[in-house]
Amino acid sequence: MSQAFAWTRREVWTRKLLYPGHTLPTAIAPVVVAAGLARHDGVFALLPIALAFLAGWLIQFAGVVTDNYTNLIRQPDDREHPELVQAVATGILSLTDLRTTIFTTYGLAALIGCGLFLMAGWPVIAIGLVSIAASWAYSAGPFPFGRHGFADPLFFLFFGTVSVLGAYYVQAAVVLGPEHWREALPWTAVAVSLPIGALITDILIIDDIRDWEFDRIKGKNTVAVRFGRIYSRIEFVALMSFAYLTPFWFWRGLGFSAWVLLPLVTLPLAVLVARAVWTKDTYAALIPMTPRLAMLTVGFSICLATGLALSA
Repeated sequence: MSQAFAWTRREVWTRKLLYPGHTLPTAIAPVVVAAGLARHDGVFALLPIALAFLAGWLIQFAGVVTDNYTNLIRQPDDREHPELVQAVATGILSLTDLRTTIFTTYGLAALIGCGLFLMAGWPVIAIGLVSIAASWAYSAGPFPFGRHGFADPLFFLFFGTVSVLGAYYVQAAVVLGPEHWREALPWTAVAVSLPIGALITDILIIDDIRDWEFDRIKGKNTVAVRFGRIYSRIEFVALMSFAYLTPFWFWRGLGFSAWVLLPLVTLPLAVLVARAVWTKDTYAALIPMTPRLAMLTVGFSICLATGLALSA
């Protein structure tokens, strides 16, 4: 850990707070799928979906900073994140810095949301406010979901359904007009969001299995702490299996062409990640699995988006 203590201010922000290997892929994946479906439906619009991506990433980043801020308050000597503890102790990072970042980042996301509201109408406000509330409530407030074992459904819902549906809506509402908001919220957008929600939830599950010992000491009742790591591994495999079965449903059940089976080309990598998560126990061995699954999720999403766009 001595090398971690030598981190610069820039390294603390980029490696522990911006967390690009996690936040960027999970912000990109749902937007890519929404773009593919919008292309299929003839409502693709570049500016609205670019703004939706930026707002979504800002909300996610603010949530990461909020999580670290609340953790430093609850556990000022946290052994899981010695880099942040040392950064605060040496003065290269302060709790005031984190608070300012949280409010500024949420504020920027809200500002982008106001622009999208002018373009796409009132549902943008509802989607944005609920997303900000969920991001904050994961680790803050009187009942932080992450500390009480309710993070998994929260991730599935917001990184899957809300993110894909929201990114699709802003495009369709701009093309069709805000008065057609019902048509801009189709069932198919909910359907294609499901594998993305499953895979991104699996990223959280890897973190929970990896951090099991630290979370137990801190009194953080994740699913892995409450029910055991074997339960989390079963949940992980179930969600991944579900994600890779959904393209068959899109093809045979929803009427898309066989192009939507393209995500299956990423299956070998998924098997390798699943095997590692099932068999490895140490913190060090599981650390690489999070960015690998994040990139797998992006690959799956690009393939699915391509398949949707090419479907007749």
